Amino acid sequence: MLDTNSNKIFVLDTNVVLYDYRCIYSFAEHNVVIPITLLEEIDKFKRGNEIINYNAREFSRELDSIMGNDLLGQGARLETGGCLFVDTNVKMSGRLREIFWEDNSDHRILSLAYNLAGQHGTDRVFLVSKDINLRMKAKSIGVQAEDYETGKVKDIGELYTGKNCIEGVDPGAVDRIYREGAVPAGELLNGRDPYPNEYFIIRNGTKSALTTYQKNSGLLHVVEKKKAYGIQPRNAEQSFSLDALINNDIKLVTLAGKSGTGKTLMALAAALERRNSYKQILLARPIIPLSNRDIGYLPGDIRSKLDPYMQPLFDNLAVIKNQFEEDSQDYRRISDMVNNEKLLIMALAYIRGRSLSKVYFIVDEAQNLTPHEVKTIITRAGEGTKIVFTGDPYQIDTPYLDSRSNGLTYLIDKMKGQELYAHVTLEKGERSQLAEIASDLL
Repeated sequence: MLDTNSNKIFVLDTNVVLYDYRCIYSFAEHNVVIPITLLEEIDKFKRGNEIINYNAREFSRELDSIMGNDLLGQGARLETGGCLFVDTNVKMSGRLREIFWEDNSDHRILSLAYNLAGQHGTDRVFLVSKDINLRMKAKSIGVQAEDYETGKVKDIGELYTGKNCIEGVDPGAVDRIYREGAVPAGELLNGRDPYPNEYFIIRNGTKSALTTYQKNSGLLHVVEKKKAYGIQPRNAEQSFSLDALINNDIKLVTLAGKSGTGKTLMALAAALERRNSYKQILLARPIIPLSNRDIGYLPGDIRSKLDPYMQPLFDNLAVIKNQFEEDSQDYRRISDMVNNEKLLIMALAYIRGRSLSKVYFIVDEAQNLTPHEVKTIITRAGEGTKIVFTGDPYQIDTPYLDSRSNGLTYLIDKMKGQELYAHVTLEKGERSQLAEIASDLL
């Protein structure tokens, strides 16, 4: 039964379980209530290869292992010290029936939270949901509601950018960097303790140098402006990105930034430049169905269904191909790689379950992944594999993620400081002047 002390009571919505199947362990010593409606709903999600299907199955297994032979209504102790139990009291009161005429899953969960608040006090009961509208409905009837915060970055404004500008250095410092190729970081960073593979613009007046910090040597090394398979970086951010992308010692790279900053283009160009170091180049992106309609509604075979979602990746590939004449070896090589599946563009769902060895793996639109999905992808990496995540944390296309809770933001926050990781936030749009104005103003 529920603790009768002052511990809080958290009622979980279905989307919380589908987001994180281990969510029941995130509430410390407090009580966790699973509405019976939640169990009914996740049963619909158990079949399939997407992460929500995996989470639905794993949650059922987790709940079964905790409860064992005990009755769900009697509850069970969690390893966190709290109490977990399933509540069936979803009956709507007269007041709620007057407010919410429709009998659906959301309203049943809401009713359960309302009933618990009436029994144990509104100061103790909280509805936890990633559905903003359901949280607002709860608050409108006097039930406290909150988002599921586990995995959220506290302040995205303080998110690691991977780059900094050091102004006003000694007049001869910039010349020395170019002359010697590397200088001790402590001489220029004014006591700052940089992260491994962090990038710095060292500037004095009109002179500047692009550098990166290497922890093993303690030096700032010059970042040379290089082409990658015909693509020339147009600004410092793209130069930093390309440096991380072509460095085989850096196994994980994240590139964040708004549309048109060149994230995916730089990643693909670098992969082609380093093609001889890998057995295969994979490009993938999550499929976000339009207007809540699954890809099964689209005509044609599976390739025809997926092509509209993959078209942005093909567009970036076309930009690189167009740097060369059609009869050139570099142009033909890209076509050959696609035909031989040395370069493969596919939906992210078809990557899961594979073991990726000696693969250059680019995951586009990573802001639409959950932290658990990102973890699942990275843990598939075998020896010699490099993984690149690109995306815009402010351009979320899924209803239960935001700029603080999506997988890309979570990854950037957690991985900074690791020697095999590099990140760059790109801010300057390079697609066109029109695209840049639209991105900033609209």
